[in-house]
Amino acid sequence: MRWYLTGVKLLEGKRALITGVANRWSIATGIARRMHEHGAQLAFTYQGERVRDEVEKLAAELGGGPVLACDVSDDASLAAMREALAPFGKLDALVHSIAFVNKEDLAGRVYDTSRNGFTMALDISSYSLIALVNTLREGMNDGASVMALSYLGATQIVPNYNIAGIAKAALESIVRYLAYDLGERGIRVNAISAGPIKTASSRQVGGFSRILDVVPKVAPLRRNITADDVGDTAVYLASDLSRSITADVHFVDAGYHAMGMYPPDFVS
Repeated sequence: MRWYLTGVKLLEGKRALITGVANRWSIATGIARRMHEHGAQLAFTYQGERVRDEVEKLAAELGGGPVLACDVSDDASLAAMREALAPFGKLDALVHSIAFVNKEDLAGRVYDTSRNGFTMALDISSYSLIALVNTLREGMNDGASVMALSYLGATQIVPNYNIAGIAKAALESIVRYLAYDLGERGIRVNAISAGPIKTASSRQVGGFSRILDVVPKVAPLRRNITADDVGDTAVYLASDLSRSITADVHFVDAGYHAMGMYPPDFVS
């Protein structure tokens, strides 16, 4: 039985900042919904007026917490977000669900990636976790939880994922180093490596629909995952149940990452 059906609220009294919501199908949205169900008070950031209305609607449904503009590539924007967030109170959880890669860098050969494309991808998809933690660390409670969304392409070749995979590899390394630096305050830092889910971002990856077809045929649990599955893991990582868990990558992909080769009866 899922935790949220037992009546136990694992995040009662905790405050969380959710970044990276683009629409109702975002993985960050699934995380926000599960955290809200478990009693967390939520604040949200958005980047660009294009998504502001959608994030504000979601925030209104999930407790009416603050919705703040934040461009993670701009230090002044990060500082302004921190000041606007201060009345919300100290954070117990920070969810990093931010990534961006130029569309042309999600196809072709990795060696065709431009210097500017590489810099942008690593800045927004990876360095942004460092920037957010540095900006918000004094506004986080001791024992807080930081989590970042990753993907299998960080450690395995996923055709067409290209520079996005390289950025995720950097992100996972950053998770480990931040876990060490923040450990003296009891702040835990982990990554969630989610299986393929239909989102606005994933649809930019060439051949993505085929990945969705393959996973349920070969993964140990024989199914794809949902944003709610990721949300359940995020609740665990934000709760006191994971108080001794840090510097790790938690796979939520029905076991697909463990497959060394496809089973003999697999039919493509």
